[in-house]
Amino acid sequence: MGSKNRLSVDALIYFFFRSGEDEETFRGKQLAPWVPTRTELIPYIMKLAKVGRGDVFYDLGCGDGRVVIEAVKRGAKGVCVDINPDLINEAKLKAKAEGVYDKIKFINTDFFNVPLQDATVIYMYLLTFVNALLRDKLEKETKEGTRIVTLDFEIPLWTPIHKIRVPIGYRDAVIYLYIRGKSDNQ
Repeated sequence: MGSKNRLSVDALIYFFFRSGEDEETFRGKQLAPWVPTRTELIPYIMKLAKVGRGDVFYDLGCGDGRVVIEAVKRGAKGVCVDINPDLINEAKLKAKAEGVYDKIKFINTDFFNVPLQDATVIYMYLLTFVNALLRDKLEKETKEGTRIVTLDFEIPLWTPIHKIRVPIGYRDAVIYLYIRGKSDNQ
């Protein structure tokens, strides 16, 4: 992202929080458009987060469930969270077709209402301001060592442990890895 765009995002976040808005203002609302994670990025996400047996993988804003389905195929338990009932139904259909339906919990609600205490990996393809809104929830509800992966949009005030750029034709996708207890210590 160029410095001009970075300044615009930072300005948006500054004015958003300066106005006194918090997560309560946005509960029950769809905060980001659904843009599916490109399938060619999913292996990079899995490798960066080191997803495997024993993990509990949450996708906040799961859409059609494609990322959770891959995590489950790698041995994790999956949790699909989306406020849109049509997308949850699509995720269920895809999970059934892939033979992993019984390994995924589907939650049709606002992700602010979902407890995250058992998550070992959380994936979010959400806008920067939504990641900023979730930051306090992540700090309060996740254990130290929880891996949090975001696509294209950072978690403001956190430092990524690792960042990879993946060329996808017209641009580079950026995948960020945060570790609770390290990334959030400023």
